[in-house]
Amino acid sequence: MAIAPHATTVPELTFGVTDAAPERHCAVPTVNLTLRIERDGGGPIRSVLLDVQVQIAARQRPYSEREQVMLGELFGTPDRWSTTLRTVLWTRATLVVPPFVDATEATLPIACSYDLEASAPNYLSAVEHGEIPLELLFSGSVFYAGPEGLLQTARIGWDRETSYRLPVRVWREAMDRHFPGAAWLRLGRPAFDRLRAYKAERGLRTLEDAVERLLEDA
Repeated sequence: MAIAPHATTVPELTFGVTDAAPERHCAVPTVNLTLRIERDGGGPIRSVLLDVQVQIAARQRPYSEREQVMLGELFGTPDRWSTTLRTVLWTRATLVVPPFVDATEATLPIACSYDLEASAPNYLSAVEHGEIPLELLFSGSVFYAGPEGLLQTARIGWDRETSYRLPVRVWREAMDRHFPGAAWLRLGRPAFDRLRAYKAERGLRTLEDAVERLLEDA
């Protein structure tokens, strides 16, 4: 019996992103990207061990005056952006895709953070409206049936990629589910102790009140 062509041919996969939504039940803020994975020419796939690199293509959108100010910490003043505005790495993730025939969809969860000392959260917290241009690079291994049904594997090259424009509101909704109306500020212990002492000495109710007083006096 002749073996179907797809049984002996190394699979070529193509990738796309069809949707994005905040995860409703998770320990940390998370955005779920829905990946569309297709085998060129069709045929069965046993599984895929997928490595994904998610980047923010910062050059691919305009910025308001307020956003330009907020992004100054990352890219400097706008007059320098022709050389300093750059792609920002958001995250790397690994995903196991179960068996499918021809095409399938899989959920890629991306954990979000308010750690503004990291480049991606700094960027994401600065943009207010519109879309975040993403570039996704794929690598990993694909498992498939070879001659006589024997399991074979092949590498997925980093030339597999796709783009997606993530609505800013999706990221903000994911953050607001965990930190509604708030943001996190990480301080070293000496600075934190000084802030607590400042609050106590002035009879202020909260640390936020202490920060507000300091800003007013600045």
